[in-house]
Amino acid sequence: MSIIKENETLAIGCDHGGLELKNAIKEHLETRGIKVVDYGIYEQKSVDYPEIALKVCNAIVNKESTLGVLVCGTGIGMSLAANKVKGIRAAACSETFSAKYTRLHNDSQILCLGGRVVGVGLALEMVDLFVDTEFEGGRHQRRVDAVMDIEKI
Repeated sequence: MSIIKENETLAIGCDHGGLELKNAIKEHLETRGIKVVDYGIYEQKSVDYPEIALKVCNAIVNKESTLGVLVCGTGIGMSLAANKVKGIRAAACSETFSAKYTRLHNDSQILCLGGRVVGVGLALEMVDLFVDTEFEGGRHQRRVDAVMDIEKI
């Protein structure tokens, strides 16, 4: 069951390297009853991924969305851009264990995926684990707090 409540949304966005995968993820989440806000892109054209990452991050920081998914060619560029936004924890993942544990232990709000790295089936499994996994808290909260304190330096 998703941690995204009935009145909450998931923010999603991509660059030209992730359009096909983003669309598949969006459709999948909507069939699960999860409300998705799509920050683009909507057609196959070149775009600078930091623009899209910032839109999704702002939705989370401003509490307009609970979680987010960003897709570029590898997931790395999106994660680099997203992690520059104060208050954001984004993780580039390419397998299910990391997609689950970035929520469970790191309370990450954004999953970054590579449209040229993972297939649709694997990506949907990762997205399901990401949106269905609660943050464990406990000793992990202290570590998340320490990571977030780095922003104050």
